[in-house]
Amino acid sequence: MGRVQLGFSPIIPAIASLLLASLWGLSVFAGWGLEAFCAGGESAASCARRLGSVSAVSGLFAVLAACCTAGAWLVPQARQDSRVFTWFMGAGVAAWIAAGGVLFVGGLLAV
Repeated sequence: MGRVQLGFSPIIPAIASLLLASLWGLSVFAGWGLEAFCAGGESAASCARRLGSVSAVSGLFAVLAACCTAGAWLVPQARQDSRVFTWFMGAGVAAWIAAGGVLFVGGLLAV
């Protein structure tokens, strides 16, 4: 098995992906999004429905991010070539940021 030589530790983008995934998961599944965007005067049921549809769109980016992050660690070519590993991890982090951004912007629009 080849070893990836990067100018930085590969654990840094892995931890970033893990933290962004945790933030997204807590916002969608643990009610953080409902608490943040549906605590106003609007009906909780209608706000929760709209936030649920935003979460579904955001989930598409989250699936892409999870696949890119897992691919960086599981695809043999990514483990052997630092450029491929960096591309996978960069795409994964960018997709996590997009998933969080869609959730945030959609939550603001749902209010």
